[in-house]
Amino acid sequence: MARVIFYTATTLDGYLADESDSLDWLFAVPGGEGGDADFHGFLDGIGVLVQGSATYEWVLRHEGLLDHPERWPTFYGRRPTWVFTSRTLPDVPGADIRFASGPVSAAWPQIRDAAGDLDVWVVGGGDLAGQFADAGLLDEIRVSVAPATLGAGKPLLPRRLGADRLTLTDVRRSGQFAELTYAVRA
Repeated sequence: MARVIFYTATTLDGYLADESDSLDWLFAVPGGEGGDADFHGFLDGIGVLVQGSATYEWVLRHEGLLDHPERWPTFYGRRPTWVFTSRTLPDVPGADIRFASGPVSAAWPQIRDAAGDLDVWVVGGGDLAGQFADAGLLDEIRVSVAPATLGAGKPLLPRRLGADRLTLTDVRRSGQFAELTYAVRA
């Protein structure tokens, strides 16, 4: 059965992106571009990606994917990607992108079936991960804490999840990042 994992990076003060939805702060940190062996191992276990519209639009802009759709597999491979949005967004030619709106629970049967025996990665954002938690579908949070602060921006997880729902299962260091892994109870 597919697990749902929110795997992301955050600033020390708990922001995923700045007020302009930019992740430039992340790439300023040595190692912030990702790609270590642990991340590649994680990605090998992923069957489906899920992201919100702000994350999707940032990736499109930052990587120029509408002009260079051949770059899509560099980031996400050939995995199906669900983008939750209330707006009409451009599609990346050749990528398996499925747009969804409404509650995550309504799209969950299709997401689960597409993932098969592999896991589902909630790429971003924090509110979408919170919607999975609200629906009792979020199984794990893996967050890499960066040595940076923003003071304001998009919060890591704009929900109240107490210690009764979160159990620390692993801590590791990856360069300048501290990675924390939590199991999430429904």
